[in-house]
Amino acid sequence: MSTFDHQVSLAKSFLIVIAVYVLCHGVTALLVTPIQNMIASDITVFASLVYLPHGVRVLATWLLGWKAFFPLCVGAFLSELLFTPDQIFSLTEPVLFSSIAVGAISAYVGFVIVKLIGRDQYAGPDRIMDWKWLLVVGAIASVFNSVGQIIVFSGLIVPDDLLAVLATYAIGDLVGLFVSMLVLMMVFRWLRLSAETT
Repeated sequence: MSTFDHQVSLAKSFLIVIAVYVLCHGVTALLVTPIQNMIASDITVFASLVYLPHGVRVLATWLLGWKAFFPLCVGAFLSELLFTPDQIFSLTEPVLFSSIAVGAISAYVGFVIVKLIGRDQYAGPDRIMDWKWLLVVGAIASVFNSVGQIIVFSGLIVPDDLLAVLATYAIGDLVGLFVSMLVLMMVFRWLRLSAETT
């Protein structure tokens, strides 16, 4: 593959990551957030109980490695512009870029930690997923993201809500990852069955 073809392929991958991130964030913002807001409005400003973009972070980093940081940042920024209500956006705007960077780097940190213990989980040429280890990576990434977001938003979160927000980040990331992977498994199964019938 020529350098030009590689760059085109990478650009396409970036655009797909951005689009899928925005789509997943939109589903979270338009479906999950209104329901969660009825239950825990103070926490909903900062974290979601089902945060689908965490699955995008993990899968994009699995495929692209550290390069996933860039499209994840763009996707997160566009998502904030499109789906965050003005009053919340103005509240979080001073730390928005820090929050986006923490979220975008979290999956990479998870992959690095897992690699340090001897399990390189990045996609190889065969693209075979080890679902269990990707969930482990996602869990590590979730812990990193949760703690990082608490630090970023520490001046905005009421101290009594810190643990609840931390737990919501962790739960939301993991549930979002699980749902994303479940949907992906169903899509792969459907594609495999479609290929077998033709």
